[in-house]
Amino acid sequence: MHAPFSAPAAELAEVTAALLASLRARGPLVHCITNGVVQGFTANALLALGAAPAMVDITGEAGLFAAAADGLLVNLGTPAPEQRDAMREAVAGANAAGTPWVLDPVAIGALPIRTALANELVRERPTAVRGNASEVLALAGLGTGGRGTDASEAAAAALPAAAALSAHHGAVVAISGPEDLVHAAGRTVRVLGGDALLTRVTGGGCALGAVTAAFLAVRGDEQPAAAVAAAHAVYGLAASAAAAGAKGPGSFAVRLLDELSLLTPERVRAEAVFAEADA
Repeated sequence: MHAPFSAPAAELAEVTAALLASLRARGPLVHCITNGVVQGFTANALLALGAAPAMVDITGEAGLFAAAADGLLVNLGTPAPEQRDAMREAVAGANAAGTPWVLDPVAIGALPIRTALANELVRERPTAVRGNASEVLALAGLGTGGRGTDASEAAAAALPAAAALSAHHGAVVAISGPEDLVHAAGRTVRVLGGDALLTRVTGGGCALGAVTAAFLAVRGDEQPAAAVAAAHAVYGLAASAAAAGAKGPGSFAVRLLDELSLLTPERVRAEAVFAEADA
């Protein structure tokens, strides 16, 4: 099982600032097997942050690339047959090479093919699981999912499911909502920030999965839980800043990319807010 957070919530802003500086210095290569609707937005979010994206989703290459990459995202948004096989191949390659990987179980629950695939992949012990409350509940077998990518439950309602997934599969589990919750090994941290406009842009949550993989790639001696929380904090700060000057979803999407590129470790250190939460 992954260890819990290595720092109290009050120190996570400093950890996050250091991880952002490391990401900018190293430019990790993030392998994204993600849905066709969001590939461009996800790639641009990674580039804006300072990472290098690659979308290798065909069999015969996915496993090789995952072993060479610094981080991997597996997003189940549009799981066509070859992409499903590429996901299995990539996960095997990542696990063999020690590449950290993120499972994003998009819209599972009521839809049988992606739900079965999510249940198969979570048994391969992802470094992190990132989803909304309905998706996390469904992955733990405690719910039937939401309406597509929309959650029908509050983030806090999925904490028992997150605890079960963490205990059974060793993953850090991040639950997206008005406040993001990150759970690992019996401890939960609340990550404040973000904006409701994220829910009105296609790829707002999917890109966060890729950003999470990028932070896991540069975590160094930090526990995975701290890197996952850091990713959510950075993304939330950028979203809050983007929303402040946006006229609507269109300008928000463009401004989000700008804010991801402009965010500095100094701002993160001063503005990121974390709080302890009940497990």
